[in-house]
Amino acid sequence: MSRGRYRYLFSNMALFTVSNFVSKLLVFLLVPFYTSVLSEAQYGVADVMQTTLLLTVPLLSLNIGEAALRFALAGENQKNVLKTGLKYVTRAISIVFVLGVAVIGIGNAGVFSLINQRLHGNAPLAAYVAIFIVLFAADSVYEFMLLYCQGCDKTKIMITGSISCTALVIASNLILLLVFKLGLYGYLAAQIISFFGAALIMFLLVGGAASLREAGNDEELERSMCEYGKNMQLYAASSWANNAIDRYFILFMLGSAVNGLYGVAYKIPAILTTFQRIFAQAFQMSAVREYEGEDRAEFFSGLFKKYNALMVVLCAWLIYFLKLIAAFLFRKGFFEAWILVPPLLISVIFGALEGYLGSICLAFKDGKSMGRATGVGALVNIVLNFVLITWFGAPGATVATLISYFVMFVLAYIYASRHVKLSVGLRLNMVLYALLVLESILVTGNVPGWQIWNGAIALALTSIYLKELLPVAVKLIGLIKGRRGNG
Repeated sequence: MSRGRYRYLFSNMALFTVSNFVSKLLVFLLVPFYTSVLSEAQYGVADVMQTTLLLTVPLLSLNIGEAALRFALAGENQKNVLKTGLKYVTRAISIVFVLGVAVIGIGNAGVFSLINQRLHGNAPLAAYVAIFIVLFAADSVYEFMLLYCQGCDKTKIMITGSISCTALVIASNLILLLVFKLGLYGYLAAQIISFFGAALIMFLLVGGAASLREAGNDEELERSMCEYGKNMQLYAASSWANNAIDRYFILFMLGSAVNGLYGVAYKIPAILTTFQRIFAQAFQMSAVREYEGEDRAEFFSGLFKKYNALMVVLCAWLIYFLKLIAAFLFRKGFFEAWILVPPLLISVIFGALEGYLGSICLAFKDGKSMGRATGVGALVNIVLNFVLITWFGAPGATVATLISYFVMFVLAYIYASRHVKLSVGLRLNMVLYALLVLESILVTGNVPGWQIWNGAIALALTSIYLKELLPVAVKLIGLIKGRRGNG
């Protein structure tokens, strides 16, 4: 097995580790600030807007960012990829602008009146729509530039953009929320400033203006990129449904204040998501390189084991320290959100593994299989959200999310195995996943002695997975030290 492939993967992981930890740690430390200056209802409104972006950006742009990543990695002309991508990003922004103006023109009639009331009482709908249009434009350009830089193997520029975005959002929030006390509007304006600013920085660093001038009209590339993006539409839409549909059910069934609690509950799973994102970004680049290798089954199986080990062990310890973390992060009435966290943490594991298996399928340009897997998961999620929220309120939404992600993971494993024969000890892992569920029940049920039992579970899982984790830790530490030394 080639050492070069692992060096490439771990080198990218080292870069993404530095970048993500800097960015996510700083944003993470802002959570107590947000929960101090924003009400539950205000946070719920912001959460719904950001959640809506997760669907509309890839859907309206035909997943052009993912297409840019895939085709740039495959060696296509990067200037033509940039030109084609920005063309469809601009088209998506135009569509949102036209739809937004139409909604403002209709005003508070019918369904829009209901949406407005559920969002924030009698606040002006036009203001929300106008902010969303600008937020969409900023986010779509930023997300595209991130994926384009990743596809061009310009990871340092991508990381510069990510860190710049974090710095801008922190500075803007402190000024707009602390100094000018603009509340919800200040929070959203800070997002817009950070997305536009970081996107501009990346565009300048890659020489975007010169690339656009020199790019040709490659109609075949444009057709191929659009076809790739369209094939991912079901996958993208279904992924969004699994990530976000629970927010809408809670908003309309329980109100924006409860949705605010639910949104802030995701801040703790975001710790686990940070590790997932580090690996996913690096692996997506490696998958395209390695999917034709003769020993690809061994390569992909080995990485699955290490990835799964990392996610399970981190999840176990986050559940163990959950109440302490919540006490630090959540202010005022937000503290009660801690009880929603454990199922969401476990769902991150299944979402991460489903994404890993999806990257294998996408390396083979098989977006349809992943679309089917996420489509079934989305259907399960929608049905269970309606039933379980009706019965149990917000906790029911977390259980629905967990079950739907598990279904997606199982289906993704079946579909990925058609391309690569995986050997990952699935039966043993199922038993260990059940221990995480037990740990969650013990803490949320406040079972006597839960600290001892959960500590034992976390230690047991760490011991079982230690052989998978040690080589990864040693390699990453060595690469990070090496980069600092070279710097």
